[in-house]
Amino acid sequence: MDREQAYEMVKANVKNKNLVKHMLAVEAVMRALARHLGEDEEMWALAGLAHDVDLGKTLDKPRKHALLGGEMLEKAGAPPEVVQAVRSHNHVLNLPRKSPMDKALYAADPLTGLIVAAALIHPAKKLKALDQEFVLNRFKEKHFARGAGRKQISACSELGLSLEEFVEISLGAMQAEAENLGL
Repeated sequence: MDREQAYEMVKANVKNKNLVKHMLAVEAVMRALARHLGEDEEMWALAGLAHDVDLGKTLDKPRKHALLGGEMLEKAGAPPEVVQAVRSHNHVLNLPRKSPMDKALYAADPLTGLIVAAALIHPAKKLKALDQEFVLNRFKEKHFARGAGRKQISACSELGLSLEEFVEISLGAMQAEAENLGL
């Protein structure tokens, strides 16, 4: 499975445009993390892009989310490492995250949501206007973007990254894709 096949699969299964943008954001962050950590950029980006491919069918079934996605990706010929990362990213399932890619996807998923929420409350309403400090200040606000699990984001430490480094890498990746993300 290559990037184009994964993107076609996403478009065929996920009709919510904001969710597709979220998946593109996670793709960008995963690619940047792979580059930073010396990992396979294409494989990590593929996991980021396809991680929520099943949400069109599992949005109201959190215990099936990521299991169905993994199954869909497996049938489509995705590498086993990508399938494992997708399956283990859903915190509700509490599956073990063994590889660096598993851990990165788990932490990156909610961080992209926090960064988007931060952009939306910034006076400029643009990713390019954000800096690490602005995002970290929002991270510290417990009631801001509650769905962006702080504990999950903080799992970046399992990759040997400080929260500050993780935010800097992720924000930079999303800023580089701001036009595609509509922010």
